[in-house]
Parts: sequence; structure tokens; C-alpha cells
Amino acid sequence: MKMISKIAKATLGLVLIGSSSVFAQSLADAKKAIDAEQYQKAKSMLKNLTATQADKDENFFYLGWVYIKQDYSDSAKAAFNKGIAVNPKSGLNYAGLGAVARLDKDKAGATTNFNQAVALAGKNAKPYVFVGKAYLLPVTTDGKVSVDDASAAIAVLQKGKVVAPKDVELLITLGDAYASQIKSNEAYQAYSDASTIDPKNPAAKVATGVLWRYANNFEDSEKQFQDALAIDPNYGPAYREWAETDNRWATTDPKMASVKIKQAVEEYKKYISLTDQSPESQMRYADFLISAGQYAELQPVASDLVKNANSNLRAYRYQAYAAYENKDYPAGLTAMNTWMTKADPKRIVPRDYLYLGRLQMKTGTDSVGINTLKKALTMDSTQTDVYGEIAKSLFQQKKYLQAGDAYKLVTVKGGRAVKLTDYFYEGISYYYGYDEKKPGADSVIAKADSAFSYVTQKAPTTSDAYIYRARVNELKDKDRNNIVGYAKPFYEKYIEVATAKGAPDDKTKKNLAEAYVYLGTYAEFKEKDLAKATDNYTKARDNDPNNKQVVAFFARKAGGAGKSK
Repeated sequence: MKMISKIAKATLGLVLIGSSSVFAQSLADAKKAIDAEQYQKAKSMLKNLTATQADKDENFFYLGWVYIKQDYSDSAKAAFNKGIAVNPKSGLNYAGLGAVARLDKDKAGATTNFNQAVALAGKNAKPYVFVGKAYLLPVTTDGKVSVDDASAAIAVLQKGKVVAPKDVELLITLGDAYASQIKSNEAYQAYSDASTIDPKNPAAKVATGVLWRYANNFEDSEKQFQDALAIDPNYGPAYREWAETDNRWATTDPKMASVKIKQAVEEYKKYISLTDQSPESQMRYADFLISAGQYAELQPVASDLVKNANSNLRAYRYQAYAAYENKDYPAGLTAMNTWMTKADPKRIVPRDYLYLGRLQMKTGTDSVGINTLKKALTMDSTQTDVYGEIAKSLFQQKKYLQAGDAYKLVTVKGGRAVKLTDYFYEGISYYYGYDEKKPGADSVIAKADSAFSYVTQKAPTTSDAYIYRARVNELKDKDRNNIVGYAKPFYEKYIEVATAKGAPDDKTKKNLAEAYVYLGTYAEFKEKDLAKATDNYTKARDNDPNNKQVVAFFARKAGGAGKSK
């Protein structure tokens, strides 16, 4: 019996050793899948581990981290809490809870959990690593990391580096934090240190390639991705970053744009094929297609995502964006309304309101659309091109005074994107919006005159600006029987600029006739110079013989001559 008992104990020991080995290998495989962005595969493995090895808090943490990467923060929070229930001293899971709080914009909650994670870390570098990673998660629409968040990440990672100076993941994350603030030398050193410690780590190569991309050093960037793929031909993130690099290359070098965009799309498809081709991977592809402006490619991807019953609601956002850009406005509005009404309000971003407003305007509800665009601007005032969209819509609706005010905002807040045509339309809007019977009419004239004056200063050969300025100034002459002649110098300037351009087209001829008629009227009634008036009216008749004032002048002149005989 004793012998049997000893055998049984020995066998049990082997089983336990074997199961521990399987667990370690399985967790390592799951972590490798996460690094390769094979999130569905990693999630399946980790769900199994949380069931078969339910006493291991790491399993719950990495499952929660996968949920964060897939944009399911509620599921992530549940996983982290289970990890803490298993091990109340799990620094990793507190780091995870801090990440969720940060994504929820709960700054106090994030800080409390991060501090707890570090306090419990001991000699384990991973809580430091994931607190650092959490600070680098994008929480704004532009995806940029703030200086404060990057500094916090660097500070905690430097503490972790003291604990584990050769932790490759920590060094790469530290490099990412520096890179987010364009501290290229520090980032490069961190990535180089990681590669020195583990020359076979493709992530360090890819990170270095991204660093070169920020510097627009595309050739060296590509070489790093190629080096990463030489280490692991199936390392998907290398293809993803290569695609992002070619996309940036296309935007900075117009001669390469067509070729590089095509290459980028193919590289991203390769990335998808090397991941698990899950809806989440497809969504990353959709994000890339938006950044690359490939909306024709995006629409079928978004439609497929919407058909997937288990798909993230975000698929409707992609469908709406693509439909708008492809001029399928009713479908876009339906998709956007679905997203806006069903999504968690925390997930709605300013760009969603931009597209909703644009879709509303394109489907006939301009006033509603303008209000929606204004709401987008209250959320993100950097979207200065939206002022122009609002102004254009108001102008098309013939709400001229509102359009003038909107174009004024364009010229004041548009920055480098402001064009002279914006000033021109500001002037036209105020000109058409002028009503002498309404209070503040003179100020409307002044605003219009100021806008046209700016155009003529910056572009002295813009003839249309002179004739509109002449029309605006003519409005200043309230007493039509005793005109001052405010418009005279501008009509004269219009004639000078317009005739210098050669043979006039039909539009220019009518404008020239208008200018000569004004000068003729001024000569006849203000200067009492009939010969000069006749000369100007004759020139007006040469340009537009059917002009009513021209016809009236010569009829009047002929009648006067008859009487004198």
C-alpha cells in the first residue's frame, strides 16, 4: 500500500508539473497572440485559461487587456475585477482598472488604481509596463497623447526600469512614450536597448520603423519593417505599420501618392490575413481606410461589418462615413442615426456630429444640419473647415446676413486654411443681406466693404471684388438726387482691371456696361457734363446695348435734341 501511495504521489507530482508547464506555455501563447494583434485567438485562449486556471490573476488581466484593445471597456473592467477577486494584491489588474477609468475619463479613479498597481508591483515589472501602456492609450479624437500623460508614462516606466532594466516590453513602451512627444533620440535609445537585449524581437524593429516614419524617413522605416518580417514573416503589426507608413508617404509626396496608397491597402490586407480576420481587425482596417481616404473600399467593409450580428456598433459609424463620402446620403443618414442613438454616449466623438450634420444637410434638413455642425464645433473647435460648410449652406438658403457672419468666423478662425474666396463670399453675403429698413444697415455696408477691400489688397487684379465694392459703396449714397459718388473710384478701377485682361466675356461686358452707366450718370447729374456722360453711355452701349439705363439715356437725349430743333 505504501508503494502504491508513493507511486500515486509521484504520479500526482508529474501531473501537477505537467499542468503547470501547459499553463505557462498557454499563457505565453496568448501573450504572443496579443503582441501579434490576433485578439480573437488570444481571447479564446484566455477564456479557456480563466476557466481551467481560475486561480491565476494574470489570466484575467490579459483577458481584460484584450477587451481594452477591442474597445470593450465594460467587459475589460469585469475581467480585471475577477482578477482582483482571485488575488487582491494583483498589481496587474489594478493597472487594468486604471486603464478603464482613464478611458472613461475618470482621472481620479485612474490615478488611484495606478498608484495601487505600483504599490503592489514589488519586483514585478509588468504592472509598471501596463500602467505606462494605459497612459498611452488614445483618449482624444486625434489619437494624440498629451504631454502630461506621456510624462506620467515615462515616470512610471523609469521606476519599472530600476526594478527590471532588461525587460524588453518595458523598454519598447518607454520608447513609445518618448516617441509620442517626438523625443526621437530618447525613443531610439530605448528601442535600441530592447533590440540589443533581444535581437529576435520584431516589435522593437517595428517600433523603430514607426519612429523613422514620424521623421518622414520612409526608406529606413521600410527597412525596419522588412527586418521585423525577416525575424517573423507572420508578424502582422509590421504590415500594419508599413501600410501606415506608405499612407503617410503618399500624403507627403504627391508623385508617389497613387502607388503608395495602393501598396498601403495591400499591406493592410496582408495584416488582416495574418490576424484572426475578426470584426475587430476589420474595424482597424476601416480606421486605416478612413485615414487613407479610401471610402470606396470602406463602404463594402462597413456593410459586411454591419451584417455581422456580433459586430461592434461602431460598424454603423464606418457605414455612415463611407456612404456620405460616396454620395449615398440617405443610407448614410440611416446608419449615422443608428450609431448615434444606440452607442454609449461616451463613444460619440465630434467627427460623428460633423458627418451627421453633413448628412442632414444633404438630405434636405439644412437648419437641423447647421445646428448639428455647430454642436460639433463646441466639442472640437479645431475643425475650422466646418465654419465654411455652415457659411456655404446659409448662403445657399439665402440667409445672407447669417452667411456673412458665418464667413466672418471662417476668416477669423480658419487659420492657414482661409482662402481669399472666403473673404469674397463674406462681402457678397453682407451685400445681399443689406436692408436699409433694418437697424444696423450701415454696419452691414461697412462689413461688406471691409471684406472686398481685403480681397483687392491681397489680389489687386481681382476685378469682381472692385465691382462689388462699387455696388456696396453706391448704397452709401442715400440721396439719389444728390449723390456723393462713393462708388466712382471703384467702378473706374473695375474698368481699368477688367479691360486690361483682354476681350471681355458676356458677364464682363454687362459689368462694364454697369460701370460706364454709373460714370455716365455721375457726369450727367453731378458734373453737369453731357459730353462726358454721352461718352460713358456710348461705351456702356458698346458692351450691352440692351441695358435699360443706356436705352433710357439715348431716348432721353434724342427727345431733348428734337425739342431744341
